[in-house]
Amino acid sequence: MSTSSQSAGQSADPHSGPSFDPSFDSLFAPGTTAPSGCPVAPGAVRLSGAAYQQTPTELYRSLRREHGAVAPVLLDGDVPAWLVLGYAELSYVTTHDELFARDSRRWNQWDSIPPDWPLLPFVGYQPSVLFTEGDEHRRRAGVITEALEGVDQFELARDCRRIAERLIADFAGSGGTELMSSYVHALPMRAVVQMCGMPVSGSDTQQLVDDLRISLDAGEGDDPVAAYGRVGDRLRRLVKDKRAVPGPDVTSRMVTHAAGLTDEEIVQDLISVIAAAQQPTANWICNTLRLLLTDERFAVNVSGGRLSVGEALNEVLWLDTPTQNFIGRWAVRDTQLGGRHIRAGDCLVLGIAAANTDPEIWPEAYVGAENSAHLSFSGGEHRCPYPAPLLADVMARTAVETLLERLPDLMLAVEPAELAWRPSIWMRGLSALPVRFSPTAQ
Repeated sequence: MSTSSQSAGQSADPHSGPSFDPSFDSLFAPGTTAPSGCPVAPGAVRLSGAAYQQTPTELYRSLRREHGAVAPVLLDGDVPAWLVLGYAELSYVTTHDELFARDSRRWNQWDSIPPDWPLLPFVGYQPSVLFTEGDEHRRRAGVITEALEGVDQFELARDCRRIAERLIADFAGSGGTELMSSYVHALPMRAVVQMCGMPVSGSDTQQLVDDLRISLDAGEGDDPVAAYGRVGDRLRRLVKDKRAVPGPDVTSRMVTHAAGLTDEEIVQDLISVIAAAQQPTANWICNTLRLLLTDERFAVNVSGGRLSVGEALNEVLWLDTPTQNFIGRWAVRDTQLGGRHIRAGDCLVLGIAAANTDPEIWPEAYVGAENSAHLSFSGGEHRCPYPAPLLADVMARTAVETLLERLPDLMLAVEPAELAWRPSIWMRGLSALPVRFSPTAQ
């Protein structure tokens, strides 16, 4: 990804802006909460509220009717941004890095962001592959790609099946369980930490996963900034250990790669890898199970029906994609998008869920799950690096198929209408998935 040179209307040198430091004391003036220097566009909508969190498609429809493909929105603390709703517009943003870049230090709102802003882990600049550009991005992404290519997909499927069977054995005799806590989050967590060379169980590993969840999708009373700091500390210990004794794992391959990444670069990139592999994959599993258990199109052959599982997995990426929205991109210079004037330094939120259901690509509200041209893995140079989507598919498919094979009469323990989505405008997953089945010895 290349970045154009400074031009009239462009913000100051992006490399002089603030970075994400968990202390933040030297970066922000205390008490600064109101946006300044960027007038709020008329009709801007707050991306919050219980109703929108449970039925975000209604929000996206409303915004599209009122504003078109690019809508003015307000993030936490009424910080202004643009939500890209259109499929064509989102594809354009993600493939034109010279206009919409990833280095968040370009943002024209930094003077207005308080040190405890809950979205700071998303947007505060870090020395991570997520915020690199040009040759540096290609260097860092190349290390991740080669490290992930070392994962044998057949071995991963075998390992995931073993993990699934152990988890199922813990509740198979009870006749019922809450799957989000007992299975859905646990399986990809154990799989990804094993891939990275960490113990698959134990309080240390569980704390890491809990902190990643808080960092990416904080709930009431959570401290995402502190959680992110703990994640970094744990992974620094892991990198140090792999420097001393490398093994057949993703972290060791990153440590010994010829590109010679520093420990801190590896830590930051590992955070990206683990975060992308764990919670989004868990929500992919969750949303697929919900579809299979509630939609009569899958009811006839759900037990062991591999074709229907594959269709459900793909349909979820269109209709209930695990990552609904993503921050983001920052305008390199003044430009136009979807009929909107985007100023240099403006923040654009990638509306993945809205773009996937754009009526311009699905006339008459029909969404065909038979193709995979969705944007759930983003696009352009900053899309999920190959082969990450393939590995996520292995984890999700194995989790769903193994559960349905081991518990063939699995069904919801509540009415479908009673299932509640986790209150988040960013991630899409259920708060709980209670099920019942015939008790069986595993």
